[in-house]
Amino acid sequence: MRVATFNILNGRVPTDQHVDLRGLEESVRLLDADVLALQEVDRNQHRSNDADLTAIAAEAMAAPEHRFVAALAGTAGTTWIAATGEEQPDAAAYGIALVSRFPVHGWEVIRLAPLRTRVPFWFKGRKLPYLVHDEPRVAVVATVETPRGLVTFVNTHLSFIPGWNARQLRHLVRSLAGRPGPTVLVGDLNMGPKQAGRLTRMRAAASHPTFPVDGPREQLDHILLSDGLVASHGQAHALPISDHRALSVELS
Repeated sequence: MRVATFNILNGRVPTDQHVDLRGLEESVRLLDADVLALQEVDRNQHRSNDADLTAIAAEAMAAPEHRFVAALAGTAGTTWIAATGEEQPDAAAYGIALVSRFPVHGWEVIRLAPLRTRVPFWFKGRKLPYLVHDEPRVAVVATVETPRGLVTFVNTHLSFIPGWNARQLRHLVRSLAGRPGPTVLVGDLNMGPKQAGRLTRMRAAASHPTFPVDGPREQLDHILLSDGLVASHGQAHALPISDHRALSVELS
């Protein structure tokens, strides 16, 4: 069973920021995952050619099960508001997605509170901090019938604000208590592997730097396992799109 996580940067090529939908298709085919977690996913956004990026990924991997979950609703850069889950199915939105070749017996959405005040944040190459707003964050949970039995898969994209992402991750882990089968928690956690392991008490399935895509220096993207699963052949992949490398692993 091959599992992968990929922050797709809205399908953009980082060198010139153009959206490459064929590059998204090619990336998904190259990963050849049975369960694929995606972050920074657009739906019906003008900046990504009004495409449904989740549907494109599902078709590329021939996966019958897929779920897009909006973190933000509206049009990028103009009418962003926090998504509530009550948006129309074809409404413009931005969020995360989980795609599975295996049957899914149940889906759940867990909304993670954003930091509501602006905070100082230091960007590399800048001497002074900027006051930045966080954005709403969300997780999607799927109970998947794999060849090895039921497995709970969780995909999320946490805050980039240190400390607040830790709070979100602790809340998410508490919310997962009592789920069927072993758990696989994946996504862009915006933190390093030591902190992710300490907060979740889960094992890293693969340890490879994933950001930035050229000459990666840090691992922001993770595949974390509870007891009951064994990982092998972990890889980080530089693909035709995104400023992140995708991360994949074989599970048994």
